[in-house]
Amino acid sequence: MSYLVIARKWRPQTFEEIVGQEHVSQTLQNAIRSNRVAHAFLFTGVRGVGKTTAARILAKAMNCEKGPTPTPCNACVNCREITMGNSVDVLEIDGASNTGVDDVREIIENVRYQPAKSRFKIYIIDEVHMLSTSAFNALLKTLEEPPAHVKFIFATTDPHKVPHTIHSRCQRYDFKRIACRAIADRLAHIARSEGIEVSERALFLIAREGEGSMRDAQSLFDQVIAFAGKTIRDEDVSSALGLADRKLLYAVGEAIIEHNPTRAVELLHELHQYGYDLRRVARELLEHFRNLSVARLVPGENLLDELPSEDRAEVDKQAQRMSPEDLDRAFRLLVAAENDVARVPYPKLVLEMALIKLATMAPVLPVDQLITRLEEIERRINTGAGAPPAPERLAAAPVAASAAAAKISPARRAAPPDPAAPTANRPLPRAAAAPTAAPSEPGWSDFLTYVGREKIMLLPYLQASQSASVKGDEMVLTVSKGHLHDYLADRSHTKIVEELAERFYGQPMRVTVREAEMEPATAEATDPASPAALHKSAVGHPAVQAAVEILGGEVHEVRSRTRHGRSE
Repeated sequence: MSYLVIARKWRPQTFEEIVGQEHVSQTLQNAIRSNRVAHAFLFTGVRGVGKTTAARILAKAMNCEKGPTPTPCNACVNCREITMGNSVDVLEIDGASNTGVDDVREIIENVRYQPAKSRFKIYIIDEVHMLSTSAFNALLKTLEEPPAHVKFIFATTDPHKVPHTIHSRCQRYDFKRIACRAIADRLAHIARSEGIEVSERALFLIAREGEGSMRDAQSLFDQVIAFAGKTIRDEDVSSALGLADRKLLYAVGEAIIEHNPTRAVELLHELHQYGYDLRRVARELLEHFRNLSVARLVPGENLLDELPSEDRAEVDKQAQRMSPEDLDRAFRLLVAAENDVARVPYPKLVLEMALIKLATMAPVLPVDQLITRLEEIERRINTGAGAPPAPERLAAAPVAASAAAAKISPARRAAPPDPAAPTANRPLPRAAAAPTAAPSEPGWSDFLTYVGREKIMLLPYLQASQSASVKGDEMVLTVSKGHLHDYLADRSHTKIVEELAERFYGQPMRVTVREAEMEPATAEATDPASPAALHKSAVGHPAVQAAVEILGGEVHEVRSRTRHGRSE
């Protein structure tokens, strides 16, 4: 006798045996009990989830000698013939092979005849979306008002290809993907019945590869049995199906958490030596970090049912050692890496660089903690409590020098941001609370304080003035030669100063910016482009000081930049 594969041998024969489609089974059973069975059904869902199986069980339930009954006996002649597929009154038609209008016309001609020996004549059309437009149109009238002894059951994996006119004449049932745990439990039942020794982890690996399809998982189980025999080890499943060893994947995750790029690359090399497909490795790493994020952010939920208990413990342990922000960054990096691995001719190099980046990336401060620090600084300034003390370092996410540089690098340059951005009603930072007044002009200090409130980014430029005089409607600023002079002398920036001066002094003001003359001996010391002046200007900038206070970092280096052909 020829061998019968597991998917056929263990095909469900009653509604109760269908796994993962309880919503369909219950509805059909209740319809049979209440004698409210429709004349046409449309079963939709991905491959291997039980559409054709449910259609056969429904046909048995309607034609069973003890029926119609929600629990067919599977012992009478009608039930046995339907199970074996040779019933003359239940016809299974492959829609992919019988696509033409002539095939449908033959069905239409036969529906008027009474069933040979059963209660109903039932047509099961699989992959019905493959029928041609003409075939669908020919079927419409019969499908709308079929004879009382005829039932139609359509099955399809692509319901969007079925015309709406067919949809409207059928009761539609959507079959879901089957949960990984439900598939594993079914495989465990089959293994016990077949006398096969297999671990829970191995069953979960097979079920996960089935991707929600019971038939696919059973076919893979058959393949593993052929490879390993009656005793199946975890390694046998990985070898037979070409899966990466989960222990190695968890070890890669551990290396990333411990910031050990050497270990991560060594483990990838080991996986490559075993012959594992690197795109599959990238996808499984992506899934692992998804599991870490779920375990970290949604504890106690049933979103990790696809993991065996021992793997769940390892995932929970790793998840608690990474912040949600770092898990999110790792996931995004792996998404990009998985996409690149699929396209480049050297996938191992791409995946190696991704693992190195993952294992060396510095932790980040959560946004809510940054906001909390900023609010504390504002509160202290607004209440006059003085400058806040340097905030404590966060133990969970210390700011490394490289991370601080990445976050505050714009503020560390010599040139402060453009003051044209609106800053009205902003609290005055510590650096601007006591501006340096030019001794040549009484009231200059008050004007600087006003500028600090209205346009704080302009304040460092005015503070750099060596002298300032206000006579009538004219303000003369004397600024050292260099970037600060060029910036204030720019007409758009001078106009901003004029508007502020007009509001402060209560009359239209004309601002003139002059270059200060320097003696050769002091040129280096007062040149704003000199390293000393550059460092002093950048470190003393309010934005830089605020960033240092908020992030708890340090300014280690100040560099000028070249912009539009000139150095700033």
